[in-house]
Amino acid sequence: MSSARVLVLLRHTKAERPDGLADIDRPLTDRGHADAGAAGAWLAAQRHVPDAVICSPAKRTRQTWHGVAVALAEVSRGNTPVVHYERPVYDGSARDLLALIRAVDDGVTTLLLIGHNPSVSDLSALLDPTSGGGDPDGLRTGGLAVHQVPASWAECRPRLAPLAATHTARA
Repeated sequence: MSSARVLVLLRHTKAERPDGLADIDRPLTDRGHADAGAAGAWLAAQRHVPDAVICSPAKRTRQTWHGVAVALAEVSRGNTPVVHYERPVYDGSARDLLALIRAVDDGVTTLLLIGHNPSVSDLSALLDPTSGGGDPDGLRTGGLAVHQVPASWAECRPRLAPLAATHTARA
């Protein structure tokens, strides 16, 4: 069995809803940009610096990652994680996200996944063995869920990655 890993799920921060703009192209609000930085600062303070990132290709998730990355820059000491922009994170289910996680290289010890509801919240509930209630709305914008994965990424399964911490990033 491989050593424990950390999976951080992050729902993108607050986005605009301009008329006539495709959903995938929605940008962050000013608050969303500030909250992304706050999410990165929280991750840095908790020492959850990702080795790899799986991110939705939507503009708001890419902008969220940028804000997180800027906030993490000081503690990451120039070690920039590999970022994979994956379409299933935009429009897939919790099971689709789990399949992406299970394909992550074993050299990665901390993985950050930045996506959307309902799939990110559904994945968090799916992984936690004690899930059975919690917030019926799931993660709020800027919400983080930290799971402990006790085995390799390939062995990550429903109910086998306990929720270790949650946080809602607000600037």
